[in-house]
Amino acid sequence: MRTRVCITIDTEFTIGGAFADPARHPVAEQNVYCNVQDRSEGLGFMLDTFHRHGVQATFFVETVQRHYFKHDPMRPIARRIVDAGHEVELHTHPCWNVFRHEDWRERARTAQRLDDFKGRALDDSVALIEQGIATFGDWGLDKPKAFRSGNLQHDATLYKALAQVGIPYSSNIGTAIFDSGDPDYRLYSGHHQRHGVVECPVLSFSDWSLGGKKHMKSLTIAGTSFGETRTLLEKARAAQIPTVVILTHPFEYIHWGDYGLTRTRAHHVTQQRLRRLCAFLQQNDDRFEACGLVHALDADATVSDRNTLLDVSLLQSVPRMAEQVIYDKYGRWALSRQPARAS
Repeated sequence: MRTRVCITIDTEFTIGGAFADPARHPVAEQNVYCNVQDRSEGLGFMLDTFHRHGVQATFFVETVQRHYFKHDPMRPIARRIVDAGHEVELHTHPCWNVFRHEDWRERARTAQRLDDFKGRALDDSVALIEQGIATFGDWGLDKPKAFRSGNLQHDATLYKALAQVGIPYSSNIGTAIFDSGDPDYRLYSGHHQRHGVVECPVLSFSDWSLGGKKHMKSLTIAGTSFGETRTLLEKARAAQIPTVVILTHPFEYIHWGDYGLTRTRAHHVTQQRLRRLCAFLQQNDDRFEACGLVHALDADATVSDRNTLLDVSLLQSVPRMAEQVIYDKYGRWALSRQPARAS
């Protein structure tokens, strides 16, 4: 059996610093398309790369932003993704719910844990997810079968909410990104059932250890070199981990110099990582299946208590850390020499 590799993309708009500064405002399409000189280096680059290498991906699309963006700019984005042959599933950031209120600035300034799912009441979580299901209906999309929470926030109540609304699959956990503190949800890999929902976490791994303490990372394009990713895929296959979930966002394929994303340049390191990963999956399609998460779990959602923690060597992680520091500094320097485009 081939190891299924699911590239998952959290597709969302951004608050753009509006909660902290009244002169700023949320940003819609540019946070997804990430245009640089009239070329989409975010969504457009990703769709082109997937098409070139025959990769199907899962786009977790945020919907609560509709409370602010009344012209519904995510609708054509979701339709474009579906028309390109990819899965569109549900992503929810609760913070957008504040825009239902006229006094949202004051509420945002004083509210605690505005974007958290952990600790949220069951009824509130159910209402947020049902808003997303209704939005998919408005957009002419099938009811979502998979869910991802904003910031990978989760607790047992969220899984109860997903079960209540009839969403069978989730990918809410990336232990190195958010640890709920509950050992029952400290999941690194594999398929696990929580309150009737099959959870397939973003793969988490150790990239170095010191004195018996392991440093944890979750498998992202922005934070993992291609060499590390290839090693993890090979180790996952050897360990018979059925599904490997990788996390990314459209805005990670650009450098940006301001909240409004008016100064941007292509991020050649992350773009090259995605190209190399997709080429590897295409060249090794006898061993790996690059597919959407729902496709993978519809084929086999067998759950297990196995929770394998993989690792990579320091010889791989140190060059990646150095590359990112150097290239990010170069990117900031290059952006500082650019004029801002009109917003």
